[in-house]
Amino acid sequence: MGELLGTLSVASSGMEAQSMRLRYISENIANADTPGYHRKTAPFEAVVDGGKSSGRVALGDVELDPSDLTRIYDPGNPLANGNGYYDGSNVDMVVEIADAREAQRSYEANLKLFDQARQMSQSLLDLLRK
Repeated sequence: MGELLGTLSVASSGMEAQSMRLRYISENIANADTPGYHRKTAPFEAVVDGGKSSGRVALGDVELDPSDLTRIYDPGNPLANGNGYYDGSNVDMVVEIADAREAQRSYEANLKLFDQARQMSQSLLDLLRK
């Protein structure tokens, strides 16, 4: 029974990490047209309990993408410099949409694993009651 509960813990940590990842992706998409906005990323980190890997994951600290900001020519913009350029964001919508799909599929896979472990636990409890 302990292994099934461990499986539930691993699946739930994966779902939580992917949901947080989706949050950062949605912030990136919402700010794609914000001048000076740097894309947010967060790495996955293994959770260690008592010096050994637990199988669970967590999202690490948020990092800003260090890639160059897009230079946009718009001399009428109040943010434009003397040459008519201002810094846009470094958000690439194609990358964000691909990352969102990946996070969604990973969340769904963890959800299926969680549901199967829950069903197995329920079946085991039903057998023990008989």
